Amino acid sequence: MLKGKEIVLGVTGGIAVYKAVELLRLLVKAGANVHVVMTKSATEFVTPLTFQTLSRNPVHLELFNLISEEKIGHIALADRADLYIIAPATANCIGKLANGIADDLLTTTVMATRAPVLIAPAMNVNMYRNSIYRENEARLKAHGYLFVAPACGMLACGYEGEGKLQAPEVIFEEAVAALTPKRLAGERILVTAGPTLEEIDPVRYISNHSSGKMGYAIARQARLRGAEVTLVTGPSCLTPPLGVEVVRVQSAQEMRDAVQGCLPRIDVVIKAAAVADYRPKTRAGEKVKKSQESLCIELEKNPDILAELGAHKGERILVGFAAETQDLVRNAGAKLKAKNLDLVVANDVSQEGAGFNVDTNIAKFLFSDGRIEELPMMGKEELAGVILDNVETLRGEKRGAAKG
Repeated sequence: MLKGKEIVLGVTGGIAVYKAVELLRLLVKAGANVHVVMTKSATEFVTPLTFQTLSRNPVHLELFNLISEEKIGHIALADRADLYIIAPATANCIGKLANGIADDLLTTTVMATRAPVLIAPAMNVNMYRNSIYRENEARLKAHGYLFVAPACGMLACGYEGEGKLQAPEVIFEEAVAALTPKRLAGERILVTAGPTLEEIDPVRYISNHSSGKMGYAIARQARLRGAEVTLVTGPSCLTPPLGVEVVRVQSAQEMRDAVQGCLPRIDVVIKAAAVADYRPKTRAGEKVKKSQESLCIELEKNPDILAELGAHKGERILVGFAAETQDLVRNAGAKLKAKNLDLVVANDVSQEGAGFNVDTNIAKFLFSDGRIEELPMMGKEELAGVILDNVETLRGEKRGAAKG
């Protein structure tokens, strides 16, 4: 999502400068062209050569330094930026920006840029809590500047509390969000993900191979597009996407209850979870001991969450998934109709690159109007974006029909 983007990374003086090196690496790896601006004090912690080597661009240090004969340096940097990140940002830098002071290359380029500015503060906890600093931050936010709140923890000065530079991965995620068009702003989206787990006894259960990767990718992409996202997830080792509400469940019944509890405030439901169709009729209170050659477990049906949603869909958009091993289109089409879906994402999990626990998928989209769209193999993050493109279209069509 950052491929080809021009990003200016401003680095101010503080012990957290070393984290800016890792942030730079993440930005470059994602395909961004990064131009680093360092204050004089920042160079006391990490040399410009480190940033120049990783960015493959000259590091900018001086205010009166021409990039070329035709261009004034600070204006050229400001004009080329799609996004300006300041990490770490000291209280001094933030105070100058809040009061319109531009006395070095970093503050001058920020004042001159028309790009969004993302600020990641790092300072002593007492400085961070200081009322003057808080006023400066509030003032910048009122002018549209974006902030990544610092983490809480042990600080280099020996104090413990707020003020620790946020993790590079978090700043990176907020950078991606800043550059993602908010086409789903105002939408409330519920995504289910992962497997469910149906207990046989205290140590055994019935489940499936779902990792949750597809649902987590959809939740992340929806949040990046500005939606208010609730992720109802079965057991998964994945880290939930930043900025989404997470509801953790275990069984199909727990997932049903969680979904129904959230439903009144939801506009779009995307059911990517692999929900167990059956559960043991009786759960043993103690571990079932191995005492005979075979063991019979009577199963009973779990609630069909998707069918219940389809029966009371209203004006919501409802997206389901069909993981099949044969007759993909026929089985997915039957699911689409029986459960009153707007879209079903079908994939043959027996195909290489389309099953569980992989980072790619091969999908067919079946729509309620009879259309079928076949997609090539792609990463699950990319597929999540395509799914949400269609959700945007479906929401627009439904609104248009309601107005008509």
